Amino acid sequence: MALDDFVFTSEAVSEGHPDKVCDQVSDAVLDALLAQDSESRVAVEALIKSGLLVLAGEVTSNATIDYIETARRTIREIGYNAETGFDCDTAAIITAITQQSEDISQGVTEGKGLFTEQGAGDQGMMFGFACRETPQYMPLPISLANQLVERLAQVRKERKLEFLRPDGKSQVSVRYREGHPVHVSSVLISTQHSPNVSHDVLREAIIEEVIKKVVPEQYLDRFTQIYVNPTGRFVIGGPQADCGLTGRKIIADTYGGYGRHGGGAFSGKDPSKVDRSACYMARYVAKQVVAAGLAEKCEIQVAYAIGVAEPVSLTVDTFGTGVEPESRLSAALRELFDFRPASIIRKLELKRPIYRPTAAYGHFGRESHNSLFTWERLDMVDPLNRAFGRVS
Repeated sequence: MALDDFVFTSEAVSEGHPDKVCDQVSDAVLDALLAQDSESRVAVEALIKSGLLVLAGEVTSNATIDYIETARRTIREIGYNAETGFDCDTAAIITAITQQSEDISQGVTEGKGLFTEQGAGDQGMMFGFACRETPQYMPLPISLANQLVERLAQVRKERKLEFLRPDGKSQVSVRYREGHPVHVSSVLISTQHSPNVSHDVLREAIIEEVIKKVVPEQYLDRFTQIYVNPTGRFVIGGPQADCGLTGRKIIADTYGGYGRHGGGAFSGKDPSKVDRSACYMARYVAKQVVAAGLAEKCEIQVAYAIGVAEPVSLTVDTFGTGVEPESRLSAALRELFDFRPASIIRKLELKRPIYRPTAAYGHFGRESHNSLFTWERLDMVDPLNRAFGRVS
């Protein structure tokens, strides 16, 4: 039975959070390789702590890039330097990158392996989700959480709040009634700052310049609890305070826990890895379903066997909000959408160097990046409606 009255919470982290620094470095490397060779096979991860960054993984490419300078430039653009606790110019950077295993390569290269088609780069299940809660077809808690930390970075980089530093987190709790968001019950922001700002000044500035600029007034009232740096101080942050790893913020990257997750991370992986490309495709399809008015919520699960092109399963869940039986909807989606890896890559144009912008503030529901994020397009609504004899 669905809950009628509940509070759901999602969190997000800023681009200066150590895990997100690693995601961005990994995707900056991927973009640099794809810019020179669109057929590059890439699986690169990063670890960052104190004065050290380690880049490790597998790359098979005709491109020649400077891994160390790519990493330094990315960290510099995020805002880390000697003053903010991690010096992008003097940090030690170690690389441990080899070629992709031939055993894996033959499974994802057309004409090789046991099957002639390009197969999935790994086994696993991937999810995509969409709902009508926001104009972006995203759950409200994660949408607000990501917008809050993005706003934090904006006011820092525009020097509206000069005492801010790159690291930060947000958390938003939303009350739902009868399946619809009605109230933001709490907002939490923790942000790194310079040592010379008082907590009172910081709190007032964050409320006025960040929270009130992001959270719609209709969701806020005197009962909304607002927490700003509830420990009282956040001067030491970023890699100086915490170790960061690529792929450790997969829930903030997707639906904030509101939709399910198959467990695979995105950043640093080229689109032959279905961990990434099939999640993008599943989001794309779920969004078409909701935009077409066929459901208020839609979740797509697709699963693969390594080296095999056709998915082993495709499941649709509309959580009781669908206007058509899910068996019919699933059949229509299989007719209209091709989930084979090579087809996904062509459909969504995934061999372009578009990935660094995905690595902070979420991979989905980013209206400012819709021209790059092809999986956010709504270009299959009419064909989907016609499949059911509906006029859109």
